[in-house]
Amino acid sequence: MRHTTLPIAALLGAALSFLPGCESTKSGSPSPSDPQAQESTSMKAADAWKRARVGDRVTYSFSGTQSTEPRGGGTLRTLGGQVTLEVVAVQQPWVWVRLAFTDEAGKPLAQTRLARELLFPVRADTTRPLDVPHAGEVSAEKPSSAGRTWEASRYVSDQRPVDGPLRTRVYANEPGPLYLTRGLIDANITLSGFGAAGGFQLTLREFREGSAGANAPVPSLERPLGPGSYYDRRVDVGPSPSVQRVCFAAERGYLLRTEAPVDANAAPCSDFSQVEPEPLEEVLINLPWEALSSGDWPPATAASVTRGTFTAEGREVPALTEQSTENVEGTQRVFSQTYAADPWAPGFAGLPYEARFQPLASSTERVAAGGKREPEGGTRIVRWGSWLGGQK
Repeated sequence: MRHTTLPIAALLGAALSFLPGCESTKSGSPSPSDPQAQESTSMKAADAWKRARVGDRVTYSFSGTQSTEPRGGGTLRTLGGQVTLEVVAVQQPWVWVRLAFTDEAGKPLAQTRLARELLFPVRADTTRPLDVPHAGEVSAEKPSSAGRTWEASRYVSDQRPVDGPLRTRVYANEPGPLYLTRGLIDANITLSGFGAAGGFQLTLREFREGSAGANAPVPSLERPLGPGSYYDRRVDVGPSPSVQRVCFAAERGYLLRTEAPVDANAAPCSDFSQVEPEPLEEVLINLPWEALSSGDWPPATAASVTRGTFTAEGREVPALTEQSTENVEGTQRVFSQTYAADPWAPGFAGLPYEARFQPLASSTERVAAGGKREPEGGTRIVRWGSWLGGQK
């Protein structure tokens, strides 16, 4: 939010910059000692997508805590439960996966960001080389988890000397039934530095292999995680307003995201060739971590919050608009941000997860003489949908 105090925002931002999937973690981590073994394991996990069966499933337990003031006075946030990835349909080259966060009893979580199941299609064939090496010093290990003892490798990346986290991952050398997460058995993050404290733990709880010949219809993308869908955002900033298209895809266990101006002469979301892949298992960490960091929904906390309706291409959904003012060197400006009152409202069917928890619209106005407001720019989501063509 705009009114988050600078010290807290800076602390959280700095700590999160070291989390998985962020550039600072990748660039600062030492290389594993056996890249050939890593490549072999990654290839086995990627090839397994071609043999995916309806009912293939992995479940992890997770728990996280976070406080920005470990010496007292801060707010301690906690979050825990289970997260499951399950293959719900196979129509090669597409494998449809459901992602669900629940409590230990299997009931939906109260946390709004994690309260609903998400769906996404994963492409099982190969369109480009994809690999993200594991970061950290590697050692052999034989952990017991989900009723099995695994031949595994532990990767440890310790950024604490530079106020970063201690990050640990344990991966099975033979992914087997854990191909959905590249063989992940355990993941741990311990925060350090910048006044932040807390951490996150993800541990394999159970896995299940589907039955040969099992079949199920392809579900509709009503609540997409991202892959298979897109959204367009109009950007009215500067002399040349534009419409930016954000596209999502997934291939063989990796997520892909691209953002570029809409090209009317090209098929929607047809080029992911230059996108840096993100391993699917990182989503199991990042989504609950973001929920833990961001707190409850909606985020609007200013005194001036009004209820209304957000409209895009004939869709109308309940929304909240927050307004605030700032006076800088005698010039007064009014800032507005519009959020979904309920990010899971039926009117948002087909909207990627990312866009549901961002401002649907934002604007800045300059207050001129006499109180007249003059627009200075803004953004607005104007369109969304699926780019899979004949696929649902």
